[in-house]
Amino acid sequence: MTGGGPIFGGVSPRFGRSAASLRRARAWNDAGHRIEERWAVIRRHPQSIWWAFWLLHGAVLVALTPLILAGDVEGDLPLYRSWASGALADGRWPVLDFDWVYPAGALGPIVLSNVLGESLYQLVWLVLLTAANAGGLWLLTDRGRRTVDATAAWWWLLVLFLLSPVGFLRLEGFSAPMVVSGLLLLATRPRVAGLLLAAATWIKVWPAAVIAAVVAASRQRGAVVRAGLVTSAVVVGLVLVGGGASHVGSFVTMQSGRGLQVEAPLATPWLWMAMLGVPGASVYENVGLATNEVMGPGVSGVINGSTALMMIVLAALAVLVAVAAGGLPGLRRRAGAGPVAVDQTSVVLLGALTLTTTFVVLNKVGSPQYMLWIAPVVAVGLALRPEEFRVPAVLTAWAAGLTTLVFPILYLPLLDLNPFAVVVLGARNAVVVVLFGWCVLRVVAAAMSALGLAGRGALPATVAAGVRSGSVR
Repeated sequence: MTGGGPIFGGVSPRFGRSAASLRRARAWNDAGHRIEERWAVIRRHPQSIWWAFWLLHGAVLVALTPLILAGDVEGDLPLYRSWASGALADGRWPVLDFDWVYPAGALGPIVLSNVLGESLYQLVWLVLLTAANAGGLWLLTDRGRRTVDATAAWWWLLVLFLLSPVGFLRLEGFSAPMVVSGLLLLATRPRVAGLLLAAATWIKVWPAAVIAAVVAASRQRGAVVRAGLVTSAVVVGLVLVGGGASHVGSFVTMQSGRGLQVEAPLATPWLWMAMLGVPGASVYENVGLATNEVMGPGVSGVINGSTALMMIVLAALAVLVAVAAGGLPGLRRRAGAGPVAVDQTSVVLLGALTLTTTFVVLNKVGSPQYMLWIAPVVAVGLALRPEEFRVPAVLTAWAAGLTTLVFPILYLPLLDLNPFAVVVLGARNAVVVVLFGWCVLRVVAAAMSALGLAGRGALPATVAAGVRSGSVR
């Protein structure tokens, strides 16, 4: 047979392609094994986590060095610096002299960063932020004693890297490590934890969700509340002495007039309508607040009702967290259930994650730094209850990566309603909604288990199984 050359006299083209594909697959597999081996070596080195910390923060400093040398600032810092300069040079203080969008405690990092003058504002900001992050990482590694295979610490650094465009240039950069530290100190230093959580809340409001979870589920609630009240009294007292009595609560009222921001999960339907050309749907700039919002059919109802809905859902979930923690014995008795052994660490962390995620999902305002509301709780969860927080860790890491892809990379195309940018934002919002659903299901399951109803259709709840530690530690 003279026509059998391709089969008997050599390798067929199809077989040749298969062999090449197999060789490529083996090469990728070998490369993957080498990466895994090197990563294992890195994780086992006791100082590698700190090398990575300094590498990340050093890289940010190098990237911003041209800006620092020019005496300029980036991100939200131009606005922060203008407020600090107005306060120190002109004597016009936010909160004291006029209504302000942030709580009074935000004046701390904003004004302190101007201590060496406007030209070094960016540098001082980074130094202060690095110190805050170092404190959080130190506690995540059990005061530096658990630096080998420190999954939670590595995950936290990963999220800081993924969110670096906003994590190093907005106020959440301070409140996030303060929440990490507060949750980790809750069992051993509840007063310090209460001070940190209250101070973080006076910088940005979102840590109030973490405090609510602690009040609902932790035996340390008394010490935390007392420390929080003292901290709040000091902040409010300083504002009153400064003549800002009429402005101390302005951060609440100034949010009420905001529209539905482009990046908020609630804005997704109207953003898609605008992209698809539905009449009346569009994206516009709110010049007064320097934000981009959506409009369209029915959007006013969401704007007017979203805050009330969010508060109702927060209250309902807080009650469920209290039930899951065994805090409502009368309800247990009416349900015919006896005493239940509860892992309070798990309940506090699950409650904090659930309430914080509610803040994000049902908020009419949506910004990229909001992922730094969720990440601190997940980091502490990975440190204290790694098995229970694997799913939130994966979802939050994906959400962080997609968030940075949206802002700053795809933000201008997003405002131009580029379909790819809209889809990427939609994917990020979907991941956050899935995380919210996961949290709600777990809280409901834990509450039903605490009521002795787990066998009547409730999902199995590991957070209410067995006695472990009595509080977060």
